[in-house]
Amino acid sequence: MDPSEVEFLAEKEVVKIIPNFSLDKIYLIGGDLGPFNPGLPVDVPVWLALNLKQRQKCRIVPPEWMDVEKLEEIRELERKEDTFTPVPSPYYMELTKLLLNHASDNIPKADEIRTLVKDIWDTRIAKLRLSADSFISQQEAHAKLDNLTLMEINTTRSFLLDSLNCMYKLRSNLQPGSSVGKAQDH
Repeated sequence: MDPSEVEFLAEKEVVKIIPNFSLDKIYLIGGDLGPFNPGLPVDVPVWLALNLKQRQKCRIVPPEWMDVEKLEEIRELERKEDTFTPVPSPYYMELTKLLLNHASDNIPKADEIRTLVKDIWDTRIAKLRLSADSFISQQEAHAKLDNLTLMEINTTRSFLLDSLNCMYKLRSNLQPGSSVGKAQDH
């Protein structure tokens, strides 16, 4: 799965908008949306919120967690803990990117939020690299990765798989009578 596919999944998350138009309920395969009344908040998927915002049909209300004070708390907790802490949304990085790229005028302190989320991301990726390094150097057979997001897993997937494949080949070559190593040497 590549980052664009993860972003596609993130667009199904629900956000609150304040429309500036009237429309009855919309009946879609994924569920009913609306009704839309000017000034009254309504929950919609991110993909629709962004579409309406681009057409200047609504104002997007940022998610509760997209607040400087809350993100500072999350960042500090992430820095203190050795393990991965729960994140405010399974798509926190993707939602931040989408909302700040398309609706930064609706989000107070957008630049600070962007920086805080990037700090959280960097801290978590550094932990993930250290965990992977420890996992590989200790020649572990399995690992428990709680509280990771799909994007974080995808970021290190190829590195981890390549490392594990190399470890397997090395271990196979070290075992006496191994046919895996012998077949590859010729």
